Amino acid sequence: MADEHELAEIQRRHWQTTYTAHPGMYGGQPSAPAVHAAEAFRTAGSVNVLELGAGHGRDALFFAREGFTVQATDFSATGLEQLEDAARAQGVAKRVTTVVHDVRDPLPLEDSSVDAVFAHMLLCMALSTKEIHALADEVRRVLRPGGVFVYTVRHTGDAHYGTGTAHSDDIFEHGGFAVHFFPRDLVDELAEGWTLGEVHAFEEGDLPRRLWRVTQALPR
Repeated sequence: MADEHELAEIQRRHWQTTYTAHPGMYGGQPSAPAVHAAEAFRTAGSVNVLELGAGHGRDALFFAREGFTVQATDFSATGLEQLEDAARAQGVAKRVTTVVHDVRDPLPLEDSSVDAVFAHMLLCMALSTKEIHALADEVRRVLRPGGVFVYTVRHTGDAHYGTGTAHSDDIFEHGGFAVHFFPRDLVDELAEGWTLGEVHAFEEGDLPRRLWRVTQALPR
């Protein structure tokens, strides 16, 4: 079993290889959580959006097409290069910026500098509970008062939970992809000090993967 640092580096290499072998692997249509998030952001009066774990950009590009200014981060340079190429092809390059960034490190943004944050299955990657809490604190730091945070995570009701290669802290690996499966109390812990709007259960993919979509906002 790899330790946290070894697992993080293994996952970085795996995602680089995967994006290289399968460009645009998730297709061009936005995820259902991104469609929900765009409406939540618009209702809150958001203008700029930070997406964590943007990958090759299907959701970041959707936000840009919807008129938002988007800052897209990912630890895969290959995925972000694909995002940039697609942004130019779709005529939204002026509304999209990309930064190669590992969410285990502090976000490269000023305090209270963004209106909204989106993360589809990023928090449930190979992150320890401590790292997840640190990331949530960083999201709180960079969001403006009243800012909205929408994220999705696979949870302990998922069919893959407890199977495959076990790592510490409820992390299990299948097909080279490591996932931290969330218990409900972790969602509640991350919502402390926020206004928790919704925890919506949904399914995605062929297994199907079982997830929660969480919508929460900073008090004004």
